[in-house]
Amino acid sequence: MGLGDKISNKAQEVAGKVKEGVGEATNNHDLKAEGHKDQAAAKAKQVGEDVKDAAKDLRDK
Repeated sequence: MGLGDKISNKAQEVAGKVKEGVGEATNNHDLKAEGHKDQAAAKAKQVGEDVKDAAKDLRDK
């Protein structure tokens, strides 16, 4: 996985945590859910990238 992808995924995850926290603090359930969704999407992307990296490693051996 490229460094840019890692940074992008981590930024999306952090932004999701911030949204979730703000939603929790302001009792805004929609914002909290959106933050949770952003975190899940970032983690799913990370898993996909990890699978691609593992496949590449196996191919290179």
